[in-house]
Amino acid sequence: MTTHHSPATTNETGADAAAFERAQTDMVLGGRTAATAHHLVGLIAAAQLDTVGTPRKLARDLFPGVDPAVVQEIWDRSAAVHYRAGQMAGAPRFHRDTLARLQGQLAEAGFAAMAGQVQRALSIAVQEHPADGDSDGRDH
Repeated sequence: MTTHHSPATTNETGADAAAFERAQTDMVLGGRTAATAHHLVGLIAAAQLDTVGTPRKLARDLFPGVDPAVVQEIWDRSAAVHYRAGQMAGAPRFHRDTLARLQGQLAEAGFAAMAGQVQRALSIAVQEHPADGDSDGRDH
């Protein structure tokens, strides 16, 4: 008995091409994500050593007297906070409005010390430029 397959219709070919393109896009972007993650992992490892000063002191970051699950929760929270702070520090002019909003929220909630700290960071890191004023940017 001979099995005969009819040629694929245009719709099936188009669907196959779209599925292939989606899979290809997924693989390329997944690879980029993995490469970036490996880069960040290396930076975190370097920063961990840089902050303790010497490889023999790395063991102190294990916190042997603390439940490992608690240490992991603290580590994860700290990583998120410090990553965000790094974004703000790296481009404070782009985060001026965010910093001002967060400073206001802290002040309204009664966290005066923290609000003052954010205000100092905002005033030091985000210097006004003449082009930031009311002019249309053509005054030189």
